[in-house]
Amino acid sequence: MFKHEKMLFHPVAVEKPNPQYAALLQEQLGGANGELKAAMQYMSQSFRIKDPEIKDLFLDIAAEELGHMEMIAQTISLLNGHDVDAAAVPAGEIQTHVLMGLNPGLINASGYSWTGDYVSVTGDLCADLLSNIASEQRAKVVYEYLYRQIKDKKVRETIDFLLNREEAHNAMFREAFNKVQNSGSNRDFGTTRAAKMYFSMSEPSPADTTFPKTDVRPPSFS
Repeated sequence: MFKHEKMLFHPVAVEKPNPQYAALLQEQLGGANGELKAAMQYMSQSFRIKDPEIKDLFLDIAAEELGHMEMIAQTISLLNGHDVDAAAVPAGEIQTHVLMGLNPGLINASGYSWTGDYVSVTGDLCADLLSNIASEQRAKVVYEYLYRQIKDKKVRETIDFLLNREEAHNAMFREAFNKVQNSGSNRDFGTTRAAKMYFSMSEPSPADTTFPKTDVRPPSFS
């Protein structure tokens, strides 16, 4: 069951309309690394998780991502202003001005529709957690790119908050991975000598390379 509370997860505002930047911000509403993708991915992955603590973690973060989606949509709406004007969007999606009446849509910065193909679900908790860690990292990168391209202090405050929450989610998923990293696909594979060998295929190799040629240890987040 979901319940909508009539308040944003964090207040949003803009100093003035900026339709071009609204088009850029659409990437985090309906893009491959956006908030809707994150919410749907974590919720979909949760359905077969047996560990109740990790299941709750996935659903809690999914619910928060829906709240982030609401924040992004509201910010886009404020940036779009009150007048349809496709000429104000020289690059990026223009559907907002010719089809949707300034309503934020489930599209990315280029106007392509959101798709369930963005969502990655394997049923293996280790694989899904690693995918989620990467998803949060990519979302941080997109927010960092967006932050650099806007001078509006109020929009920057919103992006700064969202960046910090992505980092929090990243840390939570890493902790969950620490808990289960000896299970699932991590337990089933990496048991032969082939899993501990490194082949140098680039010659000449740097003299001070840090990569060992044999006995490669598996990565760990601990």
